[in-house]
Amino acid sequence: MISLIIRNDGTVSRLLKDVPLPKMFYAEQRFPDSHIEREDIEKTISDEIIRSGMAERIRPGMRIAITAGSRGIRNVDEITRSVVAFVRSRGAEPFIVPAMGSHGGATAEGQREVLAGYGITEDAMGCEIRSSMETVYLGDSELGKTVYMDRNAYESDGVILSCRLKPHNAFRGPVESGPCKMMTVGLGKQKGAEQVHSDGMDIIAKNIPTMAKVTLGTGKILFAIPCLENAYDQTMMFEAIPAEKILTREPELLKIAFQNMPSILVKEGDVLIVDWIGKNFSGTGVDPNITGTFSTPYASGGVQVQRTCFLNLTEESHGNSLGIGLASAITKRIYDQIDTNAMYTNCLTSTVVKSAMMPPVLWTDKEAVQFCIRTCNRVSKETIRVIRIQNSLHIGNVMLSEVYYNDVVNGKYPGVRALSEPAPMNFNENGELDVNWPKAG
Repeated sequence: MISLIIRNDGTVSRLLKDVPLPKMFYAEQRFPDSHIEREDIEKTISDEIIRSGMAERIRPGMRIAITAGSRGIRNVDEITRSVVAFVRSRGAEPFIVPAMGSHGGATAEGQREVLAGYGITEDAMGCEIRSSMETVYLGDSELGKTVYMDRNAYESDGVILSCRLKPHNAFRGPVESGPCKMMTVGLGKQKGAEQVHSDGMDIIAKNIPTMAKVTLGTGKILFAIPCLENAYDQTMMFEAIPAEKILTREPELLKIAFQNMPSILVKEGDVLIVDWIGKNFSGTGVDPNITGTFSTPYASGGVQVQRTCFLNLTEESHGNSLGIGLASAITKRIYDQIDTNAMYTNCLTSTVVKSAMMPPVLWTDKEAVQFCIRTCNRVSKETIRVIRIQNSLHIGNVMLSEVYYNDVVNGKYPGVRALSEPAPMNFNENGELDVNWPKAG
């Protein structure tokens, strides 16, 4: 734990005490919501694997490795269990391999714990989880990068890539987060992840597909079964992709993922409040495609604001507070949970350090919000535009400051509907902001 002296009775608290806070109102954001219910996931996956012809690649007696990553994918436990069940129904022997690069502190036990946090345990899945950081050298890519694969996966009779396919939070390319990244970063473990990131985020879009080509050349990958999610973080679709078509089909599916990505529909503001950050929401605590808080100059988008404050860190992050450096302010509550070993391990692997830099730390939620308001430039503190979200995955409901209210009521922002009238921000006696969010939809 790092040491920092923070006082709630000093000059900073005195300077922030009278900073005015705007009234806020709840608003609903509407997006297309076609999705697959949890109870239908197993049948959907089974039908898709059969439809694609990939079932024929799973033969009785084969030892099949199934990947499971470190992201907070909706229904990830049921998705993983369903793939396991299908493999077993074909008479093969499934086992799960943590495929998460350096996450979990770059240790076998740490990665097993990450999966357990998502409900992926041997008892729940009905199969063995083989967690190890040991890798096998596969060869070098055409760009000279060394390619590795988890030894357990390599020694199997075939690998099924179960993952999510979505836009990345730090770069743009024909493939971003999906099967190719799962092969090179996830199955590459810490050494593979380090190779992928070693040239910087401006080159990673070239490293991932060229390194994936080496992995595919081993013949170990049977197929991928990525899921895509809608704007409500719901499971939207699955597609089983033959190994030999991953490099051409993944870019096409990425376009579909972009089309279904949510956004903060008012587009611009002055201050963004994020109630919760965490590794279960994004590799950088929040998805910058939503919040605009990018850690590199090689991707852009999201809401445009001057200041951003983060209030809480999820338990699922296990102290990995990567992303705090993207905030203008954080609370002492987040600071007290920081595990620098976990956070800096990510930096050493990705070579991106901005997201781990220490921002100003404020004593309470209230002071963190006031700090952001106080440091905004060229805006009236009385008409400040404040946006509040629960986290970057769930933005079906947001809170907006009073200045937005008439425009929302009058339909200026298609898809946005006021759910309440403006009211004072509700802080308790300890300066903590209320968390009484209405249910989205």
